[in-house]
Amino acid sequence: MLKNFFKVAFRNLWRSKGFSAINIVGLAIGMASAIIILLWIQNEVSYDQFHEKKDRIYEAWNRSHFDGKLMCWSTTPKVLARTLEKDLPEVEQAVRVQWPNNYLFSIGDKRLTVEGRIVDSNFLQVFTFPLIKGNPKTVLNEPHSIVLTEKLAHKLFGNEDAMGKVIKLDNSDNFKVTGIVQDPPNNTRFDFEYLLPWSYLRERGEDDNYWGNNSTKTYVLLKPHASFASAQEKVKTLKQHYDDEAKKDNWQMFLYPINRWHLYSDFANGVENGNGNARITFVKLFGIVASFILLIACINFMNLSTARSEKRAKEVGIRKVVGARKTSLISQFIGESILLSFIAGIIAIIIVQLSMSGFNELTGKKLFIPYSNPYFWLSALAFVVFTGFLAGSYPAFFLSSFQPVKVLKGTFKKAHALITPRKVLVVLQFTFAVILIICTIIVKQQIDYAKDRASGYNKNNLIYHFITGDIGKNYMLIRNDLLTSGAASSVTKTSAPLTQSWSDGWGQEWEGKDPNDRTDFKRYNEDGGLGKTAGLQFVMGRDIDVQQYPTDSLAMILNESSLKIMKFKNPIGQIVKDNGQQWHVVGVIKDFILESPYDPTSPMLIYGPKAWFNVIHIKLNDKNSTAQNLKTAEAIFKKYNPEYPFEYKFTDEEYARKFEDEKRTGTLAGLFAGLTIFISCLGLFGLATYMAEARIKEIGVRKVLGASVTSVTALLSKDFVKLVLVSIFIATPIAWFAMHKWLQNYSYRINISWAVFVSAGLLAIVIALLTVSYQSIKAALANPSKSLRSE
Repeated sequence: MLKNFFKVAFRNLWRSKGFSAINIVGLAIGMASAIIILLWIQNEVSYDQFHEKKDRIYEAWNRSHFDGKLMCWSTTPKVLARTLEKDLPEVEQAVRVQWPNNYLFSIGDKRLTVEGRIVDSNFLQVFTFPLIKGNPKTVLNEPHSIVLTEKLAHKLFGNEDAMGKVIKLDNSDNFKVTGIVQDPPNNTRFDFEYLLPWSYLRERGEDDNYWGNNSTKTYVLLKPHASFASAQEKVKTLKQHYDDEAKKDNWQMFLYPINRWHLYSDFANGVENGNGNARITFVKLFGIVASFILLIACINFMNLSTARSEKRAKEVGIRKVVGARKTSLISQFIGESILLSFIAGIIAIIIVQLSMSGFNELTGKKLFIPYSNPYFWLSALAFVVFTGFLAGSYPAFFLSSFQPVKVLKGTFKKAHALITPRKVLVVLQFTFAVILIICTIIVKQQIDYAKDRASGYNKNNLIYHFITGDIGKNYMLIRNDLLTSGAASSVTKTSAPLTQSWSDGWGQEWEGKDPNDRTDFKRYNEDGGLGKTAGLQFVMGRDIDVQQYPTDSLAMILNESSLKIMKFKNPIGQIVKDNGQQWHVVGVIKDFILESPYDPTSPMLIYGPKAWFNVIHIKLNDKNSTAQNLKTAEAIFKKYNPEYPFEYKFTDEEYARKFEDEKRTGTLAGLFAGLTIFISCLGLFGLATYMAEARIKEIGVRKVLGASVTSVTALLSKDFVKLVLVSIFIATPIAWFAMHKWLQNYSYRINISWAVFVSAGLLAIVIALLTVSYQSIKAALANPSKSLRSE
């Protein structure tokens, strides 16, 4: 029986090789698309879910009012961790994790800049990063101990045992390797190559007990069976007990569970914003896209199977006459579709493997097919069977419902109906394709709109270099050599790159300030000449210049947004107090984009040389080639900072990175639109081929009676075009609603134009016409004598 089943199934596949190929290719592409999207979704939902104590791990967050809004953020005071352990009986341990640090590693003649984290000594007891060597309770107990990842240990020491080896960091302090940890997986926020103990930070004098310094991440491990609700209530007003300012402002804190970190941590007015830019929105969207692409591939199978029902009608009739039951026929047809699905599944796995590297590059992921995981193969088997059942269910019930008497008499055909399941399925296919085309166009328009927005400074020939090693103490020598050599036209020290915000704060005082003002100002520092170096546009006053004006060490520059808040009629010479220091205003600049180009510019205060610095900005001399300038600059940096590599970054390239997420969204939308259109067109091509075959005698008669090739082509194409027009009509309001909602996430956004929908509609019609026209023209050009020979 089983042998007979496979024999019949393979015969049917082989008899209609063309249609079988269309079905297999369509299903394979649809399945491959769904698999690769599901791998991405699995990676997203599993973020930091591998920690053994995940049910008890939380992150400490702040909540307070600024600029009339209830804001939430996850950086906390360094003193919070020990306070939580002391004041909350529900807390078992608290862990601090600093922002990623880049240190120069020196082992003999080897030099390597590596990124890692400074953490509390109990980090590896709270989070599950298994140690290959070392004890998680003691590896970070000493200030000069260091834990390396397996990858970094091999990079530094090859096949030698790294344990006990000494590494010099930043050409100053020696560290002893006390542990080797497995490389972190690709689905964690803790991306590091080494771990340093918090006690080293304290040794350097960088630890503090100031409640106003929100500069580190704090994680909390609750005791087993401890009440989360109780801990949440107690932590709410914890800061107010230690900070009078927090009590006055009704400052609150809360604990945020680990299973919400990656997907839900987008807040609006103090609560999770489910409709905003939270990653769960994209996970749901990708899930819908995967489902629809797979459904479209299955629709192709349904359409082609039902369209070719006449070919198998007599088979069904004869089977029923000799005693076959409807259930056995349904089993036969569904079995055939599952067999075809298995063949498509094998091809899909090959497609996924071949396209994985490109998809990873596009999404910034490190996805892979877990061939060694038995659950993957069980899931794959279930996926293939489900796809085969989904694709074959409607054709199976449709074909098995034929009445043998009508079939064998040749009278089973139904009259043409206005609405048929096949037409509905074609409309559904193209509706989804048109929606994706519209989304792709609008995303691209939004990116271009933000790109065209004036940044407020000149990015051309502007590079920056972090202050590392001896650069700080040799800065004036480096600056002078860069200028006198002609490699640079201007050089300025700053607190951060021009494309990033590293500091903000509130509580500044000025004359006429509203007592209820809680404006959060962006803080930026320069040692003078930033206006020339970055091409800032002054609307009042001048740039900071200590050489000409010695008092400029305490000078300040406002941007226009700050001036609106401070309401100075004549800002030059006004005093602004911040952190116990008095700064005098010397200039006002036009707003420039420090953070997202999609958001309004924030109020900013630029402080003079009596501040802290991390970066050197260099305006390269445009009279020389860029390569020549960089070669000269490298020689100068090597002269004064020989132990460190010359690692510069172009400001324009860093600014372009601000558009990466939206570019990725647009590219993925375009990719999915292309796949959807391709799969839909495969089905359309198959239907057109069958329709041309089914109406070959009608076409012959029409040609004998004088019909032209154009009229016959139009006759065969118009029904498909009508279906595409219906799809456009349905897709337009859905796409408008979806993209209008998406655009609300951006303050600086486009208005959706009707031209987008016209363009998408015309494109869909042209694609449909090109798909069916080949078969239509081929049928119209056929010799009618051949098609009418049997009449």
